[in-house]
Amino acid sequence: MEKHITLPLTAELAKTLHAGDTVYLTGTIYTSRDAGHKRMCEALARGEKIPFDPTDATIYYVGPTPAKPGQVIGSAGPTTSGRMDAYAPTMMSVGARGMIGKGARLPEVVEAMKKYSGVYFGAIGGAGALLAKCIKSAELIAYEDLGAEALRKLYVEDMPLVVIIDSEGNNLYEEGRAAYLAQHK
Repeated sequence: MEKHITLPLTAELAKTLHAGDTVYLTGTIYTSRDAGHKRMCEALARGEKIPFDPTDATIYYVGPTPAKPGQVIGSAGPTTSGRMDAYAPTMMSVGARGMIGKGARLPEVVEAMKKYSGVYFGAIGGAGALLAKCIKSAELIAYEDLGAEALRKLYVEDMPLVVIIDSEGNNLYEEGRAAYLAQHK
């Protein structure tokens, strides 16, 4: 099913999304990779706030290239999500709900998604220039010393994604593989 959704990703909205849905996402998202996630989780462990309100937030696992003159951002393709698996349950526990990346997730991340109504969206690897065209504004908000991995606030319009794992734990990677194998016995 194809859906156009506007963020924030509330629990109610998350529950309407199903593994395999094509989604066009519009709204504010945040960027972070493993170094930024580590810092945020360390801050949370010390009882400190993180640089943005995580409530119903969606985090894009990306380290964009520098913007060329006249561009909002450089190429902005997804990074491998497994690098954030150690931090994703903590981020969901404080309210973050959506994750955008590529690749498989660990079972403990899927369990956290079921507990906190999280959704994992897949972005097309290798299509960073195309995805960058959906980004209408980009603002550096923290961890500038991390360069490409700094924390940014982006506004996206109609970002093309696929729901890989939904809030019930249904996993397109597993379902797709099972369907293929069933057809080719």
